Amino acid sequence: MSLRLARVVSAALLTVAASASVFAAAGPLIWRGDVTVARGVVGDVAKAWEKAGNGKIEVQSFNTASGLDALEKGQADLAGTARPATGAAEAGLTFTPVAWDGVVLITHASNPVTNITMQQLHDIYYGKITNWKDVGGKDEGINVYAAASPGDGVEWSLRKLVFGRGNQPVAAPRLYVNQAKLEEGIGLDTRGFGATTLSGAAGNKKLKMISVDGVAPSTSTVASGAYPLYTQLYLVTNPASPKAADAKALVDFVTDGAGKSLLRSHSLLPYADGAALVSGDAGRRARILASVGAKASASEPLTTAAPAAAAAPAAAVAAAPSRPLTKAEKLAAARAAAKEKAASAPPSQFAGVTGSVFTTAHAGFAGITADAITVSDQAKIGGKFAKVTSDAVTVAGKPTAKPAVDTHEKPSDKVNLGSTAPSQAEIAKAEAERNEAIAKAAASKKKSTEPGVAAKVGQAGQVRGQSHNADTAKSNAKSIAKATKPAQTYTVKPGDTLYSIAKKHNADIAKVRQWNGLKGDSVKLGQTLKVSGPR
Repeated sequence: MSLRLARVVSAALLTVAASASVFAAAGPLIWRGDVTVARGVVGDVAKAWEKAGNGKIEVQSFNTASGLDALEKGQADLAGTARPATGAAEAGLTFTPVAWDGVVLITHASNPVTNITMQQLHDIYYGKITNWKDVGGKDEGINVYAAASPGDGVEWSLRKLVFGRGNQPVAAPRLYVNQAKLEEGIGLDTRGFGATTLSGAAGNKKLKMISVDGVAPSTSTVASGAYPLYTQLYLVTNPASPKAADAKALVDFVTDGAGKSLLRSHSLLPYADGAALVSGDAGRRARILASVGAKASASEPLTTAAPAAAAAPAAAVAAAPSRPLTKAEKLAAARAAAKEKAASAPPSQFAGVTGSVFTTAHAGFAGITADAITVSDQAKIGGKFAKVTSDAVTVAGKPTAKPAVDTHEKPSDKVNLGSTAPSQAEIAKAEAERNEAIAKAAASKKKSTEPGVAAKVGQAGQVRGQSHNADTAKSNAKSIAKATKPAQTYTVKPGDTLYSIAKKHNADIAKVRQWNGLKGDSVKLGQTLKVSGPR
């Protein structure tokens, strides 16, 4: 072999070796995220991507938090979730919606319940409804399941829709790492109840999907907007990643013709096909919140804008119809708007002030008690002494029935405590009693100035004062002993919620939170709670 030929062969071998090294260093794309996107989007797409000669995709299915964390730290090239970006930590990532999926309520296949209302759904998660009989089922407790992961996509989206904020605490003592494990648990529990997605539950014979307000979840009812609970599925990329270009190519692969066919095979609606859902999203969310008496969190926008590249065509969005509000929905929406307006007004200087007043200083008012409370309504009355109510009133020193109090706000700023004027006979009688009391007081004063009388009166007064002080001390000791009686406690049992515990002990749920230093409504099995204050 000539020297020249040897050099050519050596150069070729080095080039091949260098190319192989680069390919090995590049390796497969790593995707990590929640099980919903893994099952519905990435699983089949990864196979099609590799078959097309684009390389391998390593799918690491777990949950939303693990995927986004790995993407931020450079441990993954893409992530997946069923919720939009939340918080500053995720601001540097790109969330691209690729599909629409139904958020469905599931129970065991043998459970007779087939439908619940939106209000019942709200009350189950809030802990107000705890028995299946209250929604048309058997007389047995509802076992509520939820995903334990912070910021889980499906849970966040459901709570955002029904409560107005994605981080709303719910009465769900049975927690699982993701929707796949949640589905397994409910498939074994005839009393189980929880949320997953249409793409995850469709075809699972161990589960039953429950209709909401008479509409069953399906690809067609999600596409039309008739089924109100649906969310976007996102592929998430990091522009700072060394493989950002390859990750973007995979996102484009999902949203093209071949990718759309794979999405539809999993009961998903490709994002670009949901122009009507985009245009009607704000109205849909407003109707849901109005129907349950909730409002959107000020810190979380009602809708989430999609990246410009993935947004639906403007013409299609403009032409997309939106269902007009019914009369009942308009009324509910108006009430919700009024509440929000009142809540956003400057606080009253007397807002939240409560007081209890009693007097024993004058015989004419002995034993009379009164309670008054002010409720701030700055937007309507001005907040000075808005909505003052009273429980007792006296006329001529005698207790009477509670007066007719107009608790409904009027256009004026006056507060009506309406009472009936006394008759002439009552006025004359009161005047006579007053004159008689004055005469007796004058006679008593004259008698007390006579010699020897003052000393006797003083001694008697001193004895009576000492006796009165002793009685007062005994009374105070009894009152202190009574006040220091320990608060009543209760240990949380299976199926208990904070609402059911408060109701069982006839206690206000806000007080129960205060007595126990709770920030939300979550309780733990075996936890000891105070259910009354010091008595």
